[in-house]
Amino acid sequence: MKTYENLVDATNDLMKRGYTENLSLEGDTIDDKTRNIQMTADEFEIDEFYRFEGASNPADTSIVYAVSSPKHNLKGVLINAYGVYANNSSSAIDAKLHHYQVSHNLHGEDKPTG
Repeated sequence: MKTYENLVDATNDLMKRGYTENLSLEGDTIDDKTRNIQMTADEFEIDEFYRFEGASNPADTSIVYAVSSPKHNLKGVLINAYGVYANNSSSAIDAKLHHYQVSHNLHGEDKPTG
């Protein structure tokens, strides 16, 4: 994986590499509101992810995900809070984002605990 200084650099580079859709986490789906697509956990893959700590508060973090979906023929960026502002949902989407595909790539203190 690449290394980025900040969230903006990561997002801009992913967009240049074809991750052009702006995705959002909406309960039990990841949505592309522009194309009116709601993806369940089995309809997308996490290709890359990058974690960033807040400049003023290391507990305030975000994770940028490069998401693709062959089923919906899309590649997009999802930015999700982690830490203090994290979504505390127990959905399959959260499980996939924070545990299934991501945790095995993180080390030590980076691993999600919730």
